[in-house]
Amino acid sequence: MSVPRTPLAAALEHGPLVLDGGLSNQLEAQGCDLSDELWSARLLADDPGQIEAAHIAYARAGARVLITSSYQATYEGFAHRGLGHEEATALLRRSVELARMAAERMAAGRAGVEGAEAGRAAVEGVEAGRAAVERTAAVRAAVERAEAERAAVEGAESGRAEARGAAVERMAVERAEAGQTDPGDAGHVGGGAAGSVWVAASVGPYGAMLADGSEYRGRYGLSVAELTRFHRPRIEALAAAGPDALALETVPDADEAAAMLSAVEGCGVPVWLSYSIAGETTRAGQPLRDAFALAAGVDQVIAVGVNCCEPGDADRAVEIAAGITGKPVVVYPNSGEEWDAAARSWRGRSTFDPGRVRAWRDAGARLIGGCCRVGPERIAELAAVVRSH
Repeated sequence: MSVPRTPLAAALEHGPLVLDGGLSNQLEAQGCDLSDELWSARLLADDPGQIEAAHIAYARAGARVLITSSYQATYEGFAHRGLGHEEATALLRRSVELARMAAERMAAGRAGVEGAEAGRAAVEGVEAGRAAVERTAAVRAAVERAEAERAAVEGAESGRAEARGAAVERMAVERAEAGQTDPGDAGHVGGGAAGSVWVAASVGPYGAMLADGSEYRGRYGLSVAELTRFHRPRIEALAAAGPDALALETVPDADEAAAMLSAVEGCGVPVWLSYSIAGETTRAGQPLRDAFALAAGVDQVIAVGVNCCEPGDADRAVEIAAGITGKPVVVYPNSGEEWDAAARSWRGRSTFDPGRVRAWRDAGARLIGGCCRVGPERIAELAAVVRSH
Protein backbone atom coordinates (compact mmCIF):
# COMPACT_ATOMS: atom_id res chain seq x y z
CA MET A 1 0.00 0.00 0.00
CA SER A 2 1.22 3.48 -0.86
CA VAL A 3 1.86 6.21 1.69
CA PRO A 4 1.85 10.01 1.29
CA ARG A 5 5.03 11.32 -0.29
CA THR A 6 5.22 14.19 2.20
CA PRO A 7 6.00 13.16 5.80
CA LEU A 8 3.36 14.26 8.26
CA ALA A 9 5.80 16.43 10.21
CA ALA A 10 6.74 18.30 7.02
CA ALA A 11 3.08 18.78 6.08
CA LEU A 12 2.40 20.42 9.44
CA GLU A 13 4.89 23.15 8.58
CA HIS A 14 2.54 24.37 5.84
CA GLY A 15 -0.56 24.76 8.00
CA PRO A 16 -3.19 22.85 9.94
CA LEU A 17 -4.50 19.43 8.94
CA VAL A 18 -7.93 18.13 9.82
CA LEU A 19 -8.17 14.98 11.93
CA ASP A 20 -11.15 12.63 11.92
CA GLY A 21 -13.79 12.41 14.64
CA GLY A 22 -14.97 9.73 17.04
CA LEU A 23 -14.66 6.28 15.48
CA SER A 24 -17.03 4.59 17.92
CA ASN A 25 -19.96 6.97 17.32
CA GLN A 26 -19.61 6.56 13.56
CA LEU A 27 -19.55 2.78 13.91
CA GLU A 28 -22.67 2.94 16.06
CA ALA A 29 -24.30 5.15 13.44
CA GLN A 30 -23.53 2.37 10.95
CA GLY A 31 -25.42 -0.06 13.19
CA CYS A 32 -22.48 -1.74 14.93
CA ASP A 33 -22.79 -3.17 18.45
CA LEU A 34 -19.88 -1.91 20.58
CA SER A 35 -21.00 -3.30 23.93
CA ASP A 36 -18.08 -5.76 23.99
CA GLU A 37 -15.11 -4.99 26.27
CA LEU A 38 -12.92 -4.74 23.19
CA TRP A 39 -15.16 -1.90 21.98
CA SER A 40 -14.41 -0.98 18.34
CA ALA A 41 -11.37 -3.27 18.33
CA ARG A 42 -13.74 -6.27 18.22
CA LEU A 43 -14.66 -5.35 14.67
CA LEU A 44 -11.08 -5.85 13.54
CA ALA A 45 -11.82 -9.56 13.74
CA ASP A 46 -15.59 -9.68 13.29
CA ASP A 47 -16.43 -6.99 10.71
CA PRO A 48 -13.41 -5.05 9.40
CA GLY A 49 -15.43 -3.65 6.50
CA GLN A 50 -17.36 -1.50 8.96
CA ILE A 51 -14.14 0.07 10.20
CA GLU A 52 -13.01 0.90 6.67
CA ALA A 53 -16.43 2.41 5.94
CA ALA A 54 -16.15 4.62 9.04
CA HIS A 55 -12.71 5.83 7.94
CA ILE A 56 -14.07 6.63 4.48
CA ALA A 57 -16.94 8.62 6.00
CA TYR A 58 -14.44 10.88 7.76
CA ALA A 59 -12.15 11.18 4.76
CA ARG A 60 -15.13 12.26 2.65
CA ALA A 61 -15.96 14.82 5.33
CA GLY A 62 -12.52 16.39 4.88
CA ALA A 63 -10.27 14.56 7.37
CA ARG A 64 -6.66 14.47 6.20
CA VAL A 65 -5.45 12.25 9.06
CA LEU A 66 -7.25 9.00 9.94
CA ILE A 67 -6.71 7.46 13.38
CA THR A 68 -6.82 3.66 13.45
CA SER A 69 -9.18 1.41 15.43
CA SER A 70 -6.37 0.12 17.68
CA TYR A 71 -7.12 2.37 20.68
CA GLN A 72 -8.42 -0.53 22.76
CA ALA A 73 -6.56 -3.27 20.88
CA THR A 74 -3.99 -4.98 23.12
CA TYR A 75 -2.41 -8.41 23.37
CA GLU A 76 -3.95 -8.83 26.81
CA GLY A 77 -7.43 -7.84 25.61
CA PHE A 78 -7.30 -10.16 22.63
CA ALA A 79 -6.01 -12.98 24.85
CA HIS A 80 -9.19 -12.67 26.93
CA ARG A 81 -11.07 -13.47 23.72
CA GLY A 82 -8.93 -16.55 23.13
CA LEU A 83 -6.69 -15.03 20.45
CA GLY A 84 -3.00 -15.92 20.44
CA HIS A 85 -0.04 -13.60 19.96
CA GLU A 86 0.20 -14.05 16.19
CA GLU A 87 -3.52 -13.51 15.70
CA ALA A 88 -3.40 -10.37 17.83
CA THR A 89 -0.42 -9.06 15.87
CA ALA A 90 -2.33 -9.62 12.63
CA LEU A 91 -5.30 -7.65 13.96
CA LEU A 92 -3.11 -4.76 15.08
CA ARG A 93 -1.59 -4.68 11.62
CA ARG A 94 -5.06 -4.85 10.09
CA SER A 95 -6.08 -1.68 11.92
CA VAL A 96 -3.41 0.24 10.00
CA GLU A 97 -4.21 -1.49 6.73
CA LEU A 98 -7.90 -0.61 6.95
CA ALA A 99 -7.16 3.08 7.47
CA ARG A 100 -4.63 3.03 4.64
CA MET A 101 -7.10 1.35 2.29
CA ALA A 102 -9.67 4.02 3.10
CA ALA A 103 -7.09 6.72 2.37
CA GLU A 104 -6.21 5.09 -0.94
CA ARG A 105 -9.86 4.78 -1.94
CA MET A 106 -10.26 8.49 -1.36
CA ALA A 107 -7.10 9.27 -3.31
CA ALA A 108 -8.27 7.08 -6.20
CA GLY A 109 -11.66 8.74 -6.21
CA ARG A 110 -10.09 12.19 -6.12
CA ALA A 111 -7.73 11.28 -8.95
CA GLY A 112 -10.68 10.02 -10.97
CA VAL A 113 -12.54 13.28 -10.47
CA GLU A 114 -9.45 15.33 -11.30
CA GLY A 115 -8.81 13.13 -14.34
CA ALA A 116 -12.35 13.67 -15.56
CA GLU A 117 -12.00 17.41 -15.02
CA ALA A 118 -8.66 17.42 -16.84
CA GLY A 119 -10.20 15.45 -19.70
CA ARG A 120 -13.09 17.89 -19.88
CA ALA A 121 -10.66 20.80 -19.86
CA ALA A 122 -8.61 19.17 -22.63
CA VAL A 123 -11.70 18.67 -24.77
CA GLU A 124 -12.73 22.26 -24.16
CA GLY A 125 -9.21 23.36 -25.07
CA VAL A 126 -9.29 21.41 -28.34
CA GLU A 127 -12.70 22.85 -29.19
CA ALA A 128 -11.49 26.35 -28.34
CA GLY A 129 -8.44 25.80 -30.50
CA ARG A 130 -10.56 24.53 -33.39
CA ALA A 131 -12.78 27.61 -33.11
CA ALA A 132 -9.69 29.81 -33.05
CA VAL A 133 -8.36 28.14 -36.21
CA GLU A 134 -11.71 28.68 -37.93
CA ARG A 135 -11.65 32.30 -36.89
CA THR A 136 -8.09 32.55 -38.21
CA ALA A 137 -9.17 31.18 -41.58
CA ALA A 138 -11.91 33.79 -41.77
CA VAL A 139 -9.44 36.51 -40.81
CA ARG A 140 -7.02 35.24 -43.47
CA ALA A 141 -9.71 35.33 -46.15
CA ALA A 142 -10.79 38.82 -45.13
CA VAL A 143 -7.19 40.02 -45.15
CA GLU A 144 -6.60 38.54 -48.57
CA ARG A 145 -9.70 40.21 -50.00
CA ALA A 146 -8.79 43.54 -48.46
CA GLU A 147 -5.24 43.36 -49.78
CA ALA A 148 -6.38 42.39 -53.24
CA GLU A 149 -8.73 45.38 -53.41
CA ARG A 150 -6.07 47.67 -51.99
CA ALA A 151 -3.49 46.37 -54.49
CA ALA A 152 -5.80 47.11 -57.40
CA VAL A 153 -6.31 50.69 -56.24
CA GLU A 154 -2.87 51.33 -54.81
CA GLY A 155 -0.51 49.55 -57.16
CA ALA A 156 2.44 51.47 -55.81
CA GLU A 157 1.70 50.25 -52.29
CA SER A 158 1.14 46.59 -53.16
CA GLY A 159 4.44 45.28 -51.83
CA ARG A 160 4.01 47.07 -48.55
CA ALA A 161 0.40 45.88 -48.28
CA GLU A 162 1.47 42.26 -48.76
CA ALA A 163 3.94 42.54 -45.93
CA ARG A 164 1.28 44.09 -43.75
CA GLY A 165 -1.17 41.31 -44.60
CA ALA A 166 1.43 38.65 -43.78
CA ALA A 167 2.03 40.23 -40.40
CA VAL A 168 -1.70 40.30 -39.61
CA GLU A 169 -2.07 36.69 -40.69
CA ARG A 170 0.93 35.60 -38.62
CA MET A 171 -0.48 37.27 -35.50
CA ALA A 172 -3.85 35.62 -36.00
CA VAL A 173 -2.27 32.18 -36.36
CA GLU A 174 -0.14 32.70 -33.27
CA ARG A 175 -3.25 33.62 -31.29
CA ALA A 176 -5.00 30.49 -32.49
CA GLU A 177 -2.06 28.28 -31.54
CA ALA A 178 -1.89 29.93 -28.13
CA GLY A 179 -5.58 29.17 -27.67
CA GLN A 180 -4.88 25.46 -28.30
CA THR A 181 -2.12 25.22 -25.72
CA ASP A 182 -3.16 27.70 -23.05
CA PRO A 183 -1.87 26.29 -19.74
CA GLY A 184 -4.82 27.83 -17.99
CA ASP A 185 -7.05 25.22 -19.67
CA ALA A 186 -5.02 22.24 -18.54
CA GLY A 187 -6.04 20.09 -15.55
CA HIS A 188 -3.61 19.77 -12.66
CA VAL A 189 -3.36 16.73 -10.37
CA GLY A 190 -1.97 17.70 -6.96
CA GLY A 191 1.41 16.35 -5.95
CA GLY A 192 3.24 16.17 -2.64
CA ALA A 193 0.91 16.94 0.24
CA ALA A 194 -1.98 17.98 -1.99
CA GLY A 195 -4.79 15.49 -1.59
CA SER A 196 -2.84 13.25 0.78
CA VAL A 197 -4.48 11.39 3.65
CA TRP A 198 -2.17 10.26 6.47
CA VAL A 199 -2.69 7.38 8.90
CA ALA A 200 -1.98 7.59 12.63
CA ALA A 201 -1.97 4.33 14.60
CA SER A 202 -3.82 4.77 17.87
CA VAL A 203 -2.06 3.73 21.08
CA GLY A 204 -4.54 4.11 23.93
CA PRO A 205 -3.67 4.14 27.63
CA TYR A 206 -3.46 1.10 29.90
CA GLY A 207 -6.88 1.94 31.33
CA ALA A 208 -8.51 1.45 27.93
CA MET A 209 -7.64 -2.25 28.12
CA LEU A 210 -9.32 -2.48 31.55
CA ALA A 211 -12.59 -1.12 30.10
CA ASP A 212 -13.69 0.18 33.50
CA GLY A 213 -13.33 3.93 33.06
CA SER A 214 -9.86 4.09 34.65
CA GLU A 215 -8.51 5.59 31.44
CA TYR A 216 -10.14 8.82 32.69
CA ARG A 217 -8.42 8.61 36.06
CA GLY A 218 -4.93 7.21 35.61
CA ARG A 219 -2.96 6.22 38.70
CA TYR A 220 -3.25 2.49 38.03
CA GLY A 221 -0.77 1.48 40.71
CA LEU A 222 1.82 0.42 38.12
CA SER A 223 5.35 1.76 37.82
CA VAL A 224 6.67 3.52 34.74
CA ALA A 225 8.75 0.42 33.96
CA GLU A 226 5.68 -1.83 34.16
CA LEU A 227 3.68 0.46 31.92
CA THR A 228 6.55 0.56 29.43
CA ARG A 229 6.57 -3.24 29.26
CA PHE A 230 2.82 -3.22 28.66
CA HIS A 231 2.92 -0.70 25.81
CA ARG A 232 6.06 -1.75 23.92
CA PRO A 233 4.83 -4.97 22.19
CA ARG A 234 1.82 -3.42 20.51
CA ILE A 235 3.76 -0.25 19.67
CA GLU A 236 6.27 -2.45 17.86
CA ALA A 237 3.47 -4.30 16.04
CA LEU A 238 1.75 -1.09 14.98
CA ALA A 239 5.00 0.55 13.89
CA ALA A 240 5.84 -2.48 11.75
CA ALA A 241 2.54 -2.00 9.89
CA GLY A 242 3.83 1.29 8.47
CA PRO A 243 1.62 4.12 9.78
CA ASP A 244 2.66 7.72 9.18
CA ALA A 245 2.61 8.36 12.94
CA LEU A 246 1.69 6.80 16.25
CA ALA A 247 -1.02 8.61 18.21
CA LEU A 248 -0.24 8.24 21.92
CA GLU A 249 -3.69 9.45 22.85
CA THR A 250 -6.13 9.97 25.71
CA VAL A 251 -3.23 9.68 28.14
CA PRO A 252 -4.56 10.50 31.65
CA ASP A 253 -1.31 10.47 33.57
CA ALA A 254 2.13 12.04 33.06
CA ASP A 255 3.74 8.87 34.42
CA GLU A 256 2.09 6.84 31.69
CA ALA A 257 3.18 9.43 29.12
CA ALA A 258 6.78 8.90 30.27
CA ALA A 259 6.31 5.15 29.88
CA MET A 260 4.86 5.52 26.38
CA LEU A 261 7.65 7.84 25.27
CA SER A 262 10.13 5.27 26.50
CA ALA A 263 8.27 2.47 24.70
CA VAL A 264 8.38 4.23 21.31
CA GLU A 265 12.13 4.80 21.35
CA GLY A 266 13.74 3.14 18.38
CA CYS A 267 10.47 2.20 16.65
CA GLY A 268 11.29 4.44 13.69
CA VAL A 269 7.89 6.17 13.54
CA PRO A 270 7.11 9.75 14.59
CA VAL A 271 4.53 10.18 17.35
CA TRP A 272 2.17 12.70 18.84
CA LEU A 273 1.38 12.80 22.55
CA SER A 274 -2.13 13.79 23.54
CA TYR A 275 -3.44 14.00 27.11
CA SER A 276 -6.96 13.67 28.41
CA ILE A 277 -7.40 16.59 30.80
CA ALA A 278 -9.64 18.37 33.27
CA GLY A 279 -9.04 22.11 33.35
CA GLU A 280 -5.29 22.75 33.35
CA THR A 281 -4.27 19.35 34.72
CA THR A 282 -4.09 15.80 33.49
CA ARG A 283 -6.88 13.49 34.64
CA ALA A 284 -4.46 12.25 37.28
CA GLY A 285 -4.03 15.80 38.55
CA GLN A 286 -0.58 16.79 37.28
CA PRO A 287 -0.13 20.35 35.93
CA LEU A 288 -0.23 20.43 32.14
CA ARG A 289 2.96 22.47 32.06
CA ASP A 290 4.85 19.59 33.66
CA ALA A 291 3.07 16.97 31.58
CA PHE A 292 3.82 18.68 28.25
CA ALA A 293 7.42 19.33 29.28
CA LEU A 294 8.11 15.58 29.06
CA ALA A 295 7.95 15.83 25.26
CA ALA A 296 9.63 19.21 24.81
CA GLY A 297 13.06 17.88 23.89
CA VAL A 298 12.03 14.64 22.18
CA ASP A 299 12.60 14.90 18.43
CA GLN A 300 10.44 11.86 17.71
CA VAL A 301 7.42 13.77 19.03
CA ILE A 302 6.03 15.87 16.18
CA ALA A 303 3.02 17.28 18.06
CA VAL A 304 1.75 17.62 21.63
CA GLY A 305 -1.72 18.40 22.87
CA VAL A 306 -5.05 17.13 24.18
CA ASN A 307 -8.01 14.99 23.20
CA CYS A 308 -11.10 13.39 24.74
CA CYS A 309 -11.73 16.48 26.87
CA GLU A 310 -14.19 19.34 27.17
CA PRO A 311 -13.97 21.71 24.19
CA GLY A 312 -13.65 24.64 26.59
CA ASP A 313 -10.68 23.04 28.37
CA ALA A 314 -8.89 22.68 25.04
CA ASP A 315 -8.62 26.45 24.57
CA ARG A 316 -6.09 27.03 27.33
CA ALA A 317 -4.41 23.65 26.85
CA VAL A 318 -3.43 24.52 23.27
CA GLU A 319 -1.73 27.70 24.47
CA ILE A 320 0.14 25.85 27.23
CA ALA A 321 1.30 23.05 24.94
CA ALA A 322 2.64 25.47 22.34
CA GLY A 323 4.34 27.64 24.92
CA ILE A 324 6.03 24.81 26.81
CA THR A 325 7.17 22.63 23.90
CA GLY A 326 7.44 24.92 20.89
CA LYS A 327 6.00 22.04 18.86
CA PRO A 328 2.89 21.91 16.68
CA VAL A 329 -0.19 21.26 18.78
CA VAL A 330 -2.73 18.48 18.33
CA VAL A 331 -6.26 19.08 19.62
CA TYR A 332 -9.39 16.94 19.24
CA PRO A 333 -11.88 17.31 22.08
CA ASN A 334 -15.15 15.50 22.69
CA SER A 335 -18.55 16.87 21.77
CA GLY A 336 -18.95 18.30 25.26
CA GLU A 337 -21.42 15.66 26.38
CA GLU A 338 -20.51 13.76 29.53
CA TRP A 339 -19.79 10.02 29.70
CA ASP A 340 -21.50 8.10 32.50
CA ALA A 341 -19.20 5.10 32.98
CA ALA A 342 -21.65 3.29 35.27
CA ALA A 343 -24.57 3.62 32.86
CA ARG A 344 -22.27 3.41 29.81
CA SER A 345 -24.08 6.29 28.14
CA TRP A 346 -23.63 9.97 27.28
CA ARG A 347 -25.46 12.77 29.05
CA GLY A 348 -25.87 16.50 28.49
CA ARG A 349 -25.60 18.47 25.27
CA SER A 350 -22.93 19.11 22.69
CA THR A 351 -20.77 22.22 23.08
CA PHE A 352 -18.35 21.41 20.26
CA ASP A 353 -18.05 24.52 18.11
CA PRO A 354 -15.98 24.36 14.89
CA GLY A 355 -15.56 28.12 15.25
CA ARG A 356 -13.02 27.46 18.01
CA VAL A 357 -10.61 26.32 15.28
CA ARG A 358 -9.53 29.87 14.58
CA ALA A 359 -8.30 30.44 18.14
CA TRP A 360 -6.67 27.00 18.29
CA ARG A 361 -4.88 27.59 15.00
CA ASP A 362 -3.68 31.02 16.05
CA ALA A 363 -2.33 29.52 19.29
CA GLY A 364 -0.30 26.88 17.42
CA ALA A 365 -2.68 23.99 16.64
CA ARG A 366 -1.76 22.08 13.48
CA LEU A 367 -3.68 18.82 13.93
CA ILE A 368 -7.33 19.66 14.62
CA GLY A 369 -10.31 17.32 14.86
CA GLY A 370 -12.83 15.76 17.21
CA CYS A 371 -13.06 12.81 19.56
CA CYS A 372 -16.06 11.10 21.19
CA ARG A 373 -19.45 12.01 19.74
CA VAL A 374 -17.98 14.27 17.06
CA GLY A 375 -19.16 12.82 13.76
CA PRO A 376 -18.52 13.42 10.05
CA GLU A 377 -20.93 16.35 9.85
CA ARG A 378 -19.00 18.27 12.50
CA ILE A 379 -15.68 17.35 10.88
CA ALA A 380 -17.00 18.69 7.57
CA GLU A 381 -17.87 21.98 9.28
CA LEU A 382 -14.45 22.09 10.92
CA ALA A 383 -12.73 21.34 7.60
CA ALA A 384 -14.63 24.20 5.97
CA VAL A 385 -13.34 26.59 8.63
CA VAL A 386 -9.78 25.36 8.13
CA ARG A 387 -10.04 25.76 4.35
CA SER A 388 -11.39 29.28 4.67
CA HIS A 389 -8.36 30.46 6.62
